[in-house]
Amino acid sequence: MKLYVISGLGADKTVFENIVFPEKFSEIIFIDWLIPETEETFEHFVKRMAKPIDEKEKFCLLGYSFGGIMVQEINKLKPAEKIVILGSIKSQKEMSVTFHLAKKSKIFAKIPETYFGEKTLKSYAFFRKLFDPKNPKFWRYFVVQNPHYLKWSINKILDWKCEENPEVIQILADKDIVFPPKNSKPNYVIKGGTHLFPVTKHKEVSRILNEVFS
Repeated sequence: MKLYVISGLGADKTVFENIVFPEKFSEIIFIDWLIPETEETFEHFVKRMAKPIDEKEKFCLLGYSFGGIMVQEINKLKPAEKIVILGSIKSQKEMSVTFHLAKKSKIFAKIPETYFGEKTLKSYAFFRKLFDPKNPKFWRYFVVQNPHYLKWSINKILDWKCEENPEVIQILADKDIVFPPKNSKPNYVIKGGTHLFPVTKHKEVSRILNEVFS
């Protein structure tokens, strides 16, 4: 059985570099983020992201943050044996007040793409505060810095609507300000972890994944 993994907004597989995945999987396949096409719908983007998944062999899905949203959407097209999300939500109802306010104000739709330019002070400060304000190595994991991709993705996250799938296994961190556990009913809560907990709490994450996929 294979495990397909999608990382968080702007991140690649480096976020999972210290995770010890269950030995039951014959292969761990990381699906890289694609750059959205001009005027591309979320549904079409999901189809493109799902292309690497081979349905001829049973598989599981694992997604972190925005990747957690993505694997839930992919599961609708290509059903998995099991879905696990890290630092992510199961429906729009679990979004924080900050997200709801951002959606209502349409602030990110109004902000120009130049705001998300490579390593600008404004965008850096914004994303660092969201992920882990105390981690000086944050930028190492934030590698997909295409302004169009970043703005498009944030707006799609804000607009996302989904009926909660009770089969989805949710792992959150108690100090995550992006998707705080108080708005959800997670299966697991990692103490002392921020939104970057797959990096900072990799031993605990590894233990839980081995338990979940046993």
